[in-house]
Amino acid sequence: MLCAAVPLSAQERYALAGREVAVYNLAGRVRLEAGGGGEVVVEVERGGRDAEKLRVSSGMLEGRQALRVIYPGSRVVYGELGRGSRSTVRVHDDGTFGGRSGGRRVEVAGSGSGTEAHADMVVRVPEGMKLGIHLVAGRVDVANVKGDLRVDTHTAPVAASGTRGALTVDVGSGAVRISDAEGRVSIDTGSGSVAVNGIRGEKLLIDTGSGGVSGTGLDVGTLDVDVGSGIVRLSDVRMQEGKIDTGSGAVELDLRSDVRSLVIDTGSGSVRLGVPSALNAELVVDTGSGGVDVEGTVSVLQRSRSSFRGRFGEGRGRIRVDTGSGGVRVRQQ
Repeated sequence: MLCAAVPLSAQERYALAGREVAVYNLAGRVRLEAGGGGEVVVEVERGGRDAEKLRVSSGMLEGRQALRVIYPGSRVVYGELGRGSRSTVRVHDDGTFGGRSGGRRVEVAGSGSGTEAHADMVVRVPEGMKLGIHLVAGRVDVANVKGDLRVDTHTAPVAASGTRGALTVDVGSGAVRISDAEGRVSIDTGSGSVAVNGIRGEKLLIDTGSGGVSGTGLDVGTLDVDVGSGIVRLSDVRMQEGKIDTGSGAVELDLRSDVRSLVIDTGSGSVRLGVPSALNAELVVDTGSGGVDVEGTVSVLQRSRSSFRGRFGEGRGRIRVDTGSGGVRVRQQ
């Protein structure tokens, strides 16, 4: 069921029923907050010289409720994107984009001619909902939402805190900041730094083409970090299985728990690994260019300038460190 728009000065209000909801908008700021009742409530505030040309449409699409802000023409001007910045997307007649082929080509730019308009939103999400946010340019902020969330942006930073449930963030270009999250967290960025703090759950997956990864207070079953270019710095980490892979960039990891398996692989970059005093794992290190320094209570099985094999405790788990170029230092704490 759909409630018609109710003008609130410059705002319009929509209520979307159903357990799965999607929101599509080419430009603007989107804030997600916890809501009550059984409906997702979206407050829309249009802005820009051509704001009156926007059309908001909602209803069932492919088995879910979807709200779409529909922009006329082939070029949208959104000043907050910045002069000279632009992003291109294929938009369907129903206002959706991404996922399906076809549609008209629309450019969202920070300056120049075109439809000068955007739509800022506040989205209130009841507990247990499945919600997808699709945005080309702007920013997304999430606070205290309990549900299954997917945030998909082209050129927009994303910040989330206090989420409970699965959280998937896919950003073409823009920084991602996630804190105090409980549940499976997946972050994919083409370009942009990633910061994760206070993450608890089954899995934490981070994939960035270009941009550093930092974090602290991670307690997860599986940690998987893949960085094309950028430094990885993670402290106070507890996990069962982990993999950190960088094409170019150093890795600094402060491990606070035993592990079943941990692999650290850098094409170019040093590795600094802190391990707990009660670690029970076999350690294998190989470096193409760079020394190896291991400190702690360890049984040395093999050692050379560029390789090391040893055992902490009974060696039940396995830690492997490979670097193409860069020294490796392992210190028991």
